Amino acid sequence: MGVLVRDSDLTVGQSKRYKTSITVFLSVAFVLAWLVILPLWFGDGLQSPVAVVLMVAMMFAPTIAALVTVFFVAKPKHKAQALGLVPLQPVGRLIGYLAVALVLPIVLCMLALVVGSLLGVFPADFTDFAGFQQTIKLQLAEFGISELPAPVGVLVAGQFLNVVIAAVFINLLPALGEEIGWRGWLLPKLLPLGPWPAILLSGIIWGLWHAPVILLGYNYPTTPGWLGLLAMVGFSTVLGGIFGWLRLRGGSVWPAALAHSSLNASATLFMVFIAADGVFDPLHANITGWSGWIIPAALLVVIVSRGKFTPRTPNPKNSTAAWKAR
Repeated sequence: MGVLVRDSDLTVGQSKRYKTSITVFLSVAFVLAWLVILPLWFGDGLQSPVAVVLMVAMMFAPTIAALVTVFFVAKPKHKAQALGLVPLQPVGRLIGYLAVALVLPIVLCMLALVVGSLLGVFPADFTDFAGFQQTIKLQLAEFGISELPAPVGVLVAGQFLNVVIAAVFINLLPALGEEIGWRGWLLPKLLPLGPWPAILLSGIIWGLWHAPVILLGYNYPTTPGWLGLLAMVGFSTVLGGIFGWLRLRGGSVWPAALAHSSLNASATLFMVFIAADGVFDPLHANITGWSGWIIPAALLVVIVSRGKFTPRTPNPKNSTAAWKAR
């Protein structure tokens, strides 16, 4: 990555290519997302048996958009670097950021539940796991089993193990499908605007991109569509900022992809810590709700104020114009 400068430092031709690249990328990403999800709008919505398959397929739209832009519009010399796939060195630093990417979302999701409980928007049971036991017993009752198969502490530990397994082996590829586009390609293009404008603009774009499923009730099923979409923009801005930091400081898109994967897996931990017969509104609680954004937003403020929302290793051999044209 090269030194970042203002758009005014580009020549007319370079500025035009820069703007065209972003326009093409966003157009392809948004149109593909709607095309993939459109069958749900004319069918059974999120209750459709193919809903999960189509939502996973939608997650690859940003990567397809980035590939189209890189190979047919911007045409940079180092395409893998333009997509954030490299560099993968130094290895030690990459491994360190991958470890942070795996653990941090789990911690943030847990803290979201704690904050939600303190603010009275999440009915929590952090000691007896009554709601978790209730759910398991109901599931076992369908098979005629009345006793838990193991002590509740072991079952809780198993849930955390499942989160790690899902983050590393199940969710990673779809998460990468989004991250190559949003943090691998787009975020570096917005950095010349400054850290906060880049975070806000990329967050708004990412949040609005989810419209095809959010308006169907995904994440916020009891919330009016417009409010659910607004909440998704808030969620995407805060958590996208954390993913962006991991991408920039980790040197490639892989830490951001693993963090995205880990977050998707960790968002279900509320089932472990909810009180018996507990209900909550995802607009207000869990990592999807405003109470869950408080801690990551504070962390993001610290990151930006300390000057850490910057690329890890600028490469003085590349001109800024060439970097932005990627």
